[in-house]
Amino acid sequence: MAARVAHAVSRRHGNLVIVDCTTIVPTLMGSELFGHERGAFTGAVSVRTGACSGADQGSLFLDEVGELPLDLQPELLRVVQEGTYKRVGGDRWQHSKFRLICATNRDLAAEVAGGSFRTDLYHRIAASVVTMPPLRERLEDLPCLFARFCREATGVRTDPDVDPAVQDVLLRRSYPGNLRDLRQLAFRIAARHVGPGSITPGDLPREDRPAVVKPAALAATGISAADPLRSAVAWAVDMGLGLREIKDRAAEVAVDVAVERSAGNVHAAAAMLGLTDRAVQQRQARKAPSGN
Repeated sequence: MAARVAHAVSRRHGNLVIVDCTTIVPTLMGSELFGHERGAFTGAVSVRTGACSGADQGSLFLDEVGELPLDLQPELLRVVQEGTYKRVGGDRWQHSKFRLICATNRDLAAEVAGGSFRTDLYHRIAASVVTMPPLRERLEDLPCLFARFCREATGVRTDPDVDPAVQDVLLRRSYPGNLRDLRQLAFRIAARHVGPGSITPGDLPREDRPAVVKPAALAATGISAADPLRSAVAWAVDMGLGLREIKDRAAEVAVDVAVERSAGNVHAAAAMLGLTDRAVQQRQARKAPSGN
């Protein structure tokens, strides 16, 4: 995201080209960056222009630049300094001028000392360094980032309404993968969420749901927060309800909750419970008071 902002505020009119160095086989990295000529290697059936060409007059973002093979680092330095390079298998100089933006979670100074990263390239790309703190150290950014990823996942332009219990989970959760971790979580939640209602704990992946649900609210009924469903059934049995009545009452409550969570949207409530729209409507009709 920082690379997109840096490109957007620049005066360059070319494209922003993103290369994730962790996803490319080292032997193909040269082709990815500089392109290749037809027949340069097995499978090179046509000419490829490469990322440097695509970023001409724009920006090239190398994510996890510390993964760049040592033998390609001089070639990257050349194109950054002189604006020239050769495609793999080619003998003609190509030209490209772009802003280079790099990101890494490695200590590149230590990599230089260890001999796995070139000193000259390091000093070239480290002319301006911005340290991005991990997400856990800037939780004030989390709500707007989560909303952005939800909009991206759903294609909806408005921010989602998030239940306070979900907000609490998001703020307490650890994010070892930083923004990628939060983005994946937002996409998983968006895939589960149905309807225009709020995002609730039920939309969270199972491993992220709160282990204990509102114990204070359950205390008044004598229901245990440790196993609320079992305790609720035990309470119903103690109250003298039969099995059929317990089943019917549980189904009635489930429909009520689903309809409430989906802001009255029957189709969304049905999807939440795995029922048909008609089944939800019929259960609602049974409890509706009849007019005389």
